[in-house]
Amino acid sequence: MREFIIATGNRHKVEEIERILSPLGFTAVTAGERGIDLGSVVEDGETFADNARIKAKHAFALCHSPVIADDSGLCVDALGGRPGVYSARYGGEELGFEGKIAMLLDELKDVPDADRSAHFSCAVCCILDENTMIEVEGRCEGAIAHAPAGDGGFGYDPIFTVNGVSFASLSGEEKDRLSHRGNALRMLRDALTQHFS
Repeated sequence: MREFIIATGNRHKVEEIERILSPLGFTAVTAGERGIDLGSVVEDGETFADNARIKAKHAFALCHSPVIADDSGLCVDALGGRPGVYSARYGGEELGFEGKIAMLLDELKDVPDADRSAHFSCAVCCILDENTMIEVEGRCEGAIAHAPAGDGGFGYDPIFTVNGVSFASLSGEEKDRLSHRGNALRMLRDALTQHFS
């Protein structure tokens, strides 16, 4: 079984990655579970792909073993693509996602349903060794609800809807089939299958 170190402290992300890659015999662990402190890295890229690459290179330099890093975010058309690469820092890093969601909904309070389109984007960078890097990007189109719904998921999931249903109302498997991260990880899975075949 091949092990990948996931460059995140977000257990939800690790679970999503493992659900999609485990059928191939890949297992996902955090650096912390291997006793490695990744510290912090400045995510100052202009795109999701830039930030995923920054995180993956940082993790690989410390771990010296295969790593996967991702950067993802919510892009709202009525807000000119915001919060975008600043999704996790929207409204300030000290503001939790309940606050971020409330702020976003307030910005959209006068925006009609027809103009509430949005998408989630997820860039994944996988470094296998010094000479092998795989980069993919997945996307999921949807809309922003007028109020949070559902008890699952994380981040902006309670207000991001596909066909009127929020990501937070879906099971993990249902979300994987639709989500930006699910789409990106299936591309990564295919690339890894090809690489190791």
